[in-house]
Amino acid sequence: MAKPDGVVPGNIYLFRHGETEWSLSGQHTGTTDLPLLPEGEQAARELADVLKHHHFERVLVSPLQRAKRTAELAGLGDFEVEPLLREWDYGGYEGVTTKEISAQIGHPWEVFVDGVVAGDTPGETIDEVGHRAQQVIDKVWPDLSNGDVALFGHGHALRVLTATYLRIGPRFGSQLILDAGSMSVLSHHRNTRCIGMFNLSPWRLMQDF
Repeated sequence: MAKPDGVVPGNIYLFRHGETEWSLSGQHTGTTDLPLLPEGEQAARELADVLKHHHFERVLVSPLQRAKRTAELAGLGDFEVEPLLREWDYGGYEGVTTKEISAQIGHPWEVFVDGVVAGDTPGETIDEVGHRAQQVIDKVWPDLSNGDVALFGHGHALRVLTATYLRIGPRFGSQLILDAGSMSVLSHHRNTRCIGMFNLSPWRLMQDF
């Protein structure tokens, strides 16, 4: 049950999928369904050691294979596929690096500021990604009354979700670093939503968690 002051006892655990070929090269990977590299699979297996004694009330996972495989190797295979957790749709910038986009438009490009252009898909605005993030938070909020929730997803979308959880606007996500294979925890202090931990690698987690 929720505490008398209205604070739920559970936390939201965020897991960015392990390394893929494009996350390693810096190519924007929205709708392209790439597998994990061997290094990404190993990082996910290391998460299993960290989480083996931890119980989650609910586990939601992006439909893309890199997120699903990370959850499976992390020992959380009993999950629900949640399309709202998919990565930002980069539209015409799918598969393109920040350096290449900046050269195309003639100035340094930042997705949180400049957005994307249409391509094979229409792409998404930051507000659309933020709206999806809020829907995910609303969906798992009742579960937090009973314990923790795990979300497996992607770098940009989870950064936007973090900013949305903190109620400070999706563009704050540009000020967060979220590496492949990392774990973060969204928590609370009394009635204030807080970041409990952020962007910790499996190695660091095994030392500190």
